[in-house]
Amino acid sequence: MDLGLKGLKAIVTGGTKGIGRAIVETLAQEGAQVAFCARHAEEVTQAAAEMTALGYTVHGYAVDVGDGPTLTAFVAEAGAAMAGIDIVVANVSALAIGNDEAGWKSGFDVDMMGTVRLVNAAMPSLERSAHAAIVTISSVSAREIDFAAGPYGAFKAAIVHYTQGLAFQLAGKGIRANTVSPGNTYFPGGVWTQIEQGNPQLFAQAMALNPTGRMGTPQEMANATVFLASPAASFITGTNLVVDGALTRGVQL
Repeated sequence: MDLGLKGLKAIVTGGTKGIGRAIVETLAQEGAQVAFCARHAEEVTQAAAEMTALGYTVHGYAVDVGDGPTLTAFVAEAGAAMAGIDIVVANVSALAIGNDEAGWKSGFDVDMMGTVRLVNAAMPSLERSAHAAIVTISSVSAREIDFAAGPYGAFKAAIVHYTQGLAFQLAGKGIRANTVSPGNTYFPGGVWTQIEQGNPQLFAQAMALNPTGRMGTPQEMANATVFLASPAASFITGTNLVVDGALTRGVQL
């Protein structure tokens, strides 16, 4: 299937590793031009060089998504560099698990407001696009109470609500908005490799919960995200696509 992404321009937050990196590379493989950001300049430079060497058209920026003015400036600069924005993917997360005030603040600033500010900054460009799409990355922790209950789960749930509101509000403008909710996703250097090494009991419990007997991969999450971002999903808006290998047991009606 041709996803129709060739020549489109996308912005992805948190694009140097894990799910975000897979999203950037998959969009680029499909012919999109991609601007991505992450906090650490050296990681951004390395990732951009590696993807450019593969023949992808990418632009990397060092950005703290929790800093509103910096995020807004990034969107403006990236849009100017690409001469437009058709797709935004709000992927970055503070991964705030702790129930202290600092955790709630970082989750709000990065997960929630990082998503809202990204969309708001890109909106003028999206309104001019013939294939405008917003994809937000939530989590199965938004649907069920698990070890990440607290700021992470609460803000991931709020992102789903926010995105479905956008879908309704923006449908008349031809702008689609969808969410992807990944299940446990394993990759080197990710949170689950850290848990595997630091808390093997929790890791074993998480593995036992999934009837597939494994965790997902960043590429599997990217495949769902890129499809929803693409013109091939032209009549899909306001959905929350759960990609979890039947981990969650709630019925989504």
